[in-house]
Amino acid sequence: MTERVGFIGLGIMGSGMAANLLRAGFDLTVWNRTPERAEALVAAGASRAATPADLGARCSIIFSCVSDTSDVIEVILGEQGVIEGAPPGALVVDMSTISPQGAQTIAAALAERGVHFLDAPVSGGSEGAARGTLSIMVGGPADQVARAMPCFQAMGATITHVGGHGDGQTVKLVNQILVVGTMLAISEALVFARASGVDLEKTLQAVSGGAAGSWMLSNRAPQCLRRDWRPGFTIDLQQKDLRLVLQAADEVGAPMLVTAQVFQLYRALQAAGMGQEGNHALIKALERLAGVEVGAGQG
Repeated sequence: MTERVGFIGLGIMGSGMAANLLRAGFDLTVWNRTPERAEALVAAGASRAATPADLGARCSIIFSCVSDTSDVIEVILGEQGVIEGAPPGALVVDMSTISPQGAQTIAAALAERGVHFLDAPVSGGSEGAARGTLSIMVGGPADQVARAMPCFQAMGATITHVGGHGDGQTVKLVNQILVVGTMLAISEALVFARASGVDLEKTLQAVSGGAAGSWMLSNRAPQCLRRDWRPGFTIDLQQKDLRLVLQAADEVGAPMLVTAQVFQLYRALQAAGMGQEGNHALIKALERLAGVEVGAGQG
């Protein structure tokens, strides 16, 4: 493996993704705003960069996975950003979820320095990040997608080149529309089942293998029954993505009836201090409206 790989952003998703690159044998350099989060990877054999610019100077492919558009711009284009260290010919791959326009802006700024760019957001939660089974949606030139493919294959099970710069982010917003709409349906269904008095575990068993089955149903509904609100993806981060969805949908004139409703329900949960809980805690908003609480063993 001739490419030297860098990874910026070692949070709930990035830590697992970087660990899989290291396990796959890549020469890995890492940087995180909170240095302590890099310690496990450094102990496992990764190198530590002093700044994103330092990481850019050391690596030929640089991945980033941080929270929001402004954070990505800071670590890539900022004063100590990757752009200040990366040589011409390097490839920057942003795996955060940001606005499609933000991805296009970053691509254009890097191109002026002769640096390539891909936007490659992911889906699959912290579980997928840890297991290397993420779905990765890639926007950018085909030759650079092929160049990054060995890295993508270490982190994901489904890698799809969806189009040009920004298109990866647009497809990720499609994914988020589907995720929150499905979670709202799951919440309504479980609250209805609870209010109706049927056995919830048997109900899930009955419906999961039929037409109503989905990743969200199989992975998040059991957490709801266990009252396990540990995040695969937090409400706060989900809200950030839904703001991007609603903004992009407004620009193209697409109606977002369910997505806008979920945004407001999540806002109520944030106001109640639940922003760091998993996005499946959406069910709590429905429970409050119904005056029931879903839990294992109920029927």
